[in-house]
Amino acid sequence: MSDRRRLRVVARTEVADGVVRLDLGPEEGGAPLPTWSPGAHLDLHLADGLVRQYSLCGDPDDPERLSVAVLREADGRGGSEHVHTRLAAGDTVEVGGPRNHFELVDAASYVFVAGGIGITPIVPMLRAAEERGVPWVLVYGGRSRASMAFAEDLVAAYGADRVRLRPADEHGLLDLPAELGDVVPGRAVYCCGPGPLLDAVERVVGERDGEQLHLERFAPTGDVDTTGEAFEVELARTGTTLEVGPDESVLEALEDAGIAVESSCREGTCGTCETAVRGGVPEHRDAILTPEERAANDVMFVCVSRCLQGPLVLDL
Repeated sequence: MSDRRRLRVVARTEVADGVVRLDLGPEEGGAPLPTWSPGAHLDLHLADGLVRQYSLCGDPDDPERLSVAVLREADGRGGSEHVHTRLAAGDTVEVGGPRNHFELVDAASYVFVAGGIGITPIVPMLRAAEERGVPWVLVYGGRSRASMAFAEDLVAAYGADRVRLRPADEHGLLDLPAELGDVVPGRAVYCCGPGPLLDAVERVVGERDGEQLHLERFAPTGDVDTTGEAFEVELARTGTTLEVGPDESVLEALEDAGIAVESSCREGTCGTCETAVRGGVPEHRDAILTPEERAANDVMFVCVSRCLQGPLVLDL
């Protein structure tokens, strides 16, 4: 079932150099906004078939607005350019979601590491951690202070001792071992930002015991490969069996059979095509699931993942 709806751009605000915040609300007479939790994102369905995912950065308790912040990327694929040049207050836009593959888990304490526009899912997490009364600190890097969305507001709200601004033109690259400090048992480390930052945090925290690491990636960790040996997929709701060829993805096989599955990125990063697994063992190739979630084998992302042990039975 599609979760798409049209929302109105209530306000459009520049919050940093090259970053605009869109506040979205229901159309007149439209349905109430969906609920969401920190870490969730929206799909924005733009012109010419463009679909892009943007993290929600507002207040989950606000029933009137869903807010996203979008960085204008000169060498992007057109989504941010559309938002910056063609969406204005009063316009409407089709959205899907919210969906959340970056949930804020309960922990004894938190360290949040944000790089550039990766601050967006972190902002509501800070509010949630504060409400829970759990110790936290934010390490926020960017090119310059002027490019770092919400930076001064966060310092004003929480103090410079907990909001550590580290613009590269003043501090250089983040010194992650120093910023993360010693191992703190029970601490959760959350990171969102460009790939090199995520890789660096993963190297540092991956060598530690007693801390949880949670990453959200904007892009796959390497070249996207959906090929492999052919296998069969059984659709649990209809009993239909499909063969997935060596050079096609499960998603493509489903589409060829006329079976509609919501999808967007087709590279295992957005989570739109998440599908429940009723049997068999998927070969996970996404950049979303944690090792524990992969071991559960109860969901897969059909745009990239394949089959390790069949028959692969999907809840479709």
